[in-house]
Amino acid sequence: MLLGHQLRKHRERCGITREAAGEKIRASASKISRMELGRVGFKTRDIEDLLKMYGVTDRKLLKQFRELAAESNQPGWWKEYGDALHKWFIRYVGFEEAADHIRIYESQFVPGLLQTEEYAREIISGGVETDLVTEQRIKARLQRQKHIELGKRMWIILDEAAVRRPIGGRERGAEIMRGQLSHLINLCENYENITLQIVPFEVGAHAAEAGSFTLLRYSDFELSDILYLEQLTDGEIVDKPATVEAYTKAMTRLSVSAATPDETVSMLKDMLKDLEES
Repeated sequence: MLLGHQLRKHRERCGITREAAGEKIRASASKISRMELGRVGFKTRDIEDLLKMYGVTDRKLLKQFRELAAESNQPGWWKEYGDALHKWFIRYVGFEEAADHIRIYESQFVPGLLQTEEYAREIISGGVETDLVTEQRIKARLQRQKHIELGKRMWIILDEAAVRRPIGGRERGAEIMRGQLSHLINLCENYENITLQIVPFEVGAHAAEAGSFTLLRYSDFELSDILYLEQLTDGEIVDKPATVEAYTKAMTRLSVSAATPDETVSMLKDMLKDLEES
């Protein structure tokens, strides 16, 4: 996904059509489109020919593209879930896998990367009996959480509403939220790669009134950051520098408004205590 995205950026920067790019590698415009969408494998020779056409000559950058091509040709774990995942989300997961730093602001719920299985099940199923597709989506969400064990850096800022909102209804809501809050506390106290902050209600209006967002960073490949915005029926990958910079600044302002990581743990423990006493 990431490699195709970068190839498209370089092609468009040079004003080269898909037809012209296809001719360069003895292929069609549709083949270039599929490459840019990450729907076909990548041949090293094709990548090198296209980059030469796009004016990319820096040896270090060419090496990074070859490494990306090798990684892109490996079957992603998400493919085993087939049609259970939305196509737009599958595209995002490819970008997430390649990132070395994930930054998230979430206003509604605990992000999928930090959810317990019980919490995830309620969010995905909507509280009704699950079917095969729903079970596959739950498994995929839990699979993504391997980033935590692998030490991928995550900086996550939550609106207080995201951890106050009861999930699971009257019968199981308190139990599910106790488990979720305990899980967040454990992540904060035992995983150095995770930074968690909460924006308290008392802050009032803040820098992310427009809603949740994710920023992905690719330090290892010296590529520009990418912004991910998810809507009800779609997800959008944004790489326009001005837009990414605006959201990056919003994330920084949120971190200043939010409770510190230590204060956040104290807040979570107080919430957990309230639930246990209720």
